Amino acid sequence: MAIPSFIPYRLRTLSGEALVIGCAAIGGALFTLLNVPAAWLSGSMLLVSVLGVTTRLPDLRKPWFDSTMVMSGTLIGSSATPEALAATARYPGSLLVLLLGMVAIMVTTGAYLRYVARWSWIDSLLAAAPGALSTVIAVAQSKGANIGRIAAIQLFRILVLVAVLPSIMTLSGGGGTGAPPAVAIASLQDSTIALGCGLLAGLVFERLGITAPFILGATLSSSILHGSGVIQGTLPPEIATAVMIMLGAAMGGRVSNLKRGELAALFPLAIGGFAVSMIVAFAFAWPAAWLAGVPYANAMAAFAPGGLEAMAMLAFAMGLDPLYVGAHHLTRFMVLGLAMPFLLAWMKPEPPAKD
Repeated sequence: MAIPSFIPYRLRTLSGEALVIGCAAIGGALFTLLNVPAAWLSGSMLLVSVLGVTTRLPDLRKPWFDSTMVMSGTLIGSSATPEALAATARYPGSLLVLLLGMVAIMVTTGAYLRYVARWSWIDSLLAAAPGALSTVIAVAQSKGANIGRIAAIQLFRILVLVAVLPSIMTLSGGGGTGAPPAVAIASLQDSTIALGCGLLAGLVFERLGITAPFILGATLSSSILHGSGVIQGTLPPEIATAVMIMLGAAMGGRVSNLKRGELAALFPLAIGGFAVSMIVAFAFAWPAAWLAGVPYANAMAAFAPGGLEAMAMLAFAMGLDPLYVGAHHLTRFMVLGLAMPFLLAWMKPEPPAKD
């Protein structure tokens, strides 16, 4: 994957990024041919992840990621139609169950890592946090925690979730069509307005120092525009496909930043931690689905302990209710981002155990 050194630096950087994005597109296309659920997202992420383990991949620069977040947030917010917003009165009970489930996931998965892996409590709880990866890493840095193994557990959970959750939901028969539902496509003018407002809101949120400003800003602005009826319809399907490819490239590429030896040692722990967190999450999804009056597959996607961007777009790709799923993941993301620094403020990293 190395780019020849005689090529100018800027062109080498762009060529490397284009190569990663191209590989992501190939992975998504292959999964599409195999009729794998959420093919463009899961296929792109898995192929780039495999390449990232075997070779060093260049990171996509901030403009790539920010633009992807604007489009992703605009797509998610487009589900906030007046009809959909009228149904949100059923969500408070489900959101309360979500908050209880968050605590249960962190305590049980954290206890697993604490007593099985003999990690410190701060490392265990940060690795067990269901989402908000950027906040997790920031807290780990400020607390002097072991960022490498925390990131490995978090990334493994996201990768496996995107790869296997669509198939689990399909086999469960609990809802989802395996493809986005038939919806109206916004006009070029409306699409431009939605994306422009999303970018503007993201820039304002970034200026204010808000975490994940572009996806939050675009989701909020898109929800207001669609919920008020100013704009009708979602972005063209080609943009949705491009967003999923870019998300797969960005998240899969992070694997190349981890050391191979550390990945191999953490693999059994990651599997165990993933199993514990999923069992707890799906247990809490049952009462939440009943309270909200939604199919169980929607609650599975809403309670799955993955990243905000990946799980919200996964719901969109699976033909689930992206407003329900997105609201739950956004709530969890914001609660974790705001509360985690305060909850862990009293903890201190423990000295490494002697062999």
